[in-house]
Amino acid sequence: MTNPAGINPGEQVVLYDGVCKLCNAWVMFLLLHRIPRHVRFAAVQSEQGKALLGFVGLPDEDIRTIVLIDGQNHWLRAQAIFRIMQCMPWPWRVLSVVRFMPDVISNYCYDRIALNRYRLFGRYDNHYPIKSDYHGRFLDQ
Repeated sequence: MTNPAGINPGEQVVLYDGVCKLCNAWVMFLLLHRIPRHVRFAAVQSEQGKALLGFVGLPDEDIRTIVLIDGQNHWLRAQAIFRIMQCMPWPWRVLSVVRFMPDVISNYCYDRIALNRYRLFGRYDNHYPIKSDYHGRFLDQ
């Protein structure tokens, strides 16, 4: 099988909720701390994001998870976050060791935050455009 449309070999794509203030802040954190260029982003509300959700077999509505796509593999929820942190430079990369925590525990924590993220952190009325560190970092730019 080939990579999904818009993803070049060796690239990873992070799908995030583009109206969630917490999700947007997390993407801005990743950019600020220089996540490598092979990691690209797409909001689940964008056409590219919806197509990629379909590629991994998820519905394109009421998404409550972060998705990491790497070729034919994908990870959801806490495992996606831990694997994304693995791409970060030192000292942030150290946080990726938490991926060895049992999924039952890490996803329980993730789910509690995801279910309450709008109430706790707020939301935008529309997909919030994040300033990219270079052209093409976001699949919809």
